[in-house]
Amino acid sequence: MSASAHTDWNPGAYARFRGLRLRPALDLLKAVPSLPSGGVVDLGCGNGAVGQALATLGRPLIGVDSSDKMLEEARKTETYAELLKTDIAGWVPAGAPALIFSNAALQWLPDHSHLLPRLAGLLAPGGTLAIQVPHQNNAPSHRVWRSLMDEHFPGRVDWQAGPSVMLPAEYFHLLSPLGAFDMWETDYYQVLAAEKDAHPVRKFTESTYARPLLDRLAPSEADRLIAFYETVMEKAYPRGGDGQVLFPMRRLFLLLTRPASA
Repeated sequence: MSASAHTDWNPGAYARFRGLRLRPALDLLKAVPSLPSGGVVDLGCGNGAVGQALATLGRPLIGVDSSDKMLEEARKTETYAELLKTDIAGWVPAGAPALIFSNAALQWLPDHSHLLPRLAGLLAPGGTLAIQVPHQNNAPSHRVWRSLMDEHFPGRVDWQAGPSVMLPAEYFHLLSPLGAFDMWETDYYQVLAAEKDAHPVRKFTESTYARPLLDRLAPSEADRLIAFYETVMEKAYPRGGDGQVLFPMRRLFLLLTRPASA
């Protein structure tokens, strides 16, 4: 992940939903076209959840992340030829990769209008930039965290300076001049298991989207925010009789393949 998170990531909390988070990555990988010579970079590799799938490409695989704890878990997968600790916003490869693959990481970085063209420019001729990011900010699961934070703890977060996802049309105008570009969205209807002492959507979002927000609060403040959030989630995503929740999660996919020659 990027260094923009307030503290280091918790691999255990993130891995609880490994299967749900992995499916979009596999769908993105299936869309990657034939690649030229060169290695593969898992940019924002996290705990290495996608490493095994990327290794099937038969290329040297490099994982890049800024979290010591996540890289420690990625190392245990034994699928990476190299793991690099660095801020992925400023990462530069030793050689031009055939594929830069980023699964649910770049949403943590601001200024995509400069970041994505820079990443595309690092590719080998004919190489591909493949990106998947959550596109859920306007859904109750994410929007409510922001509205409650502003209502009860105003001024704690500078939303303008923080990470975000651009509009699809902005990505189109930014990336389509650089090569063969494809973009799509998918809603994944995920069944979240019942939680004993929490709403399932809260447990799902607090390990990722809400984590930097909660890190800015004292424990008692975080408990208050969570209690308010849980109340809203009970109405926005009602639990079934078995405690499970049907949770739609939207993902945005970006696929750019550079020309094979100038």
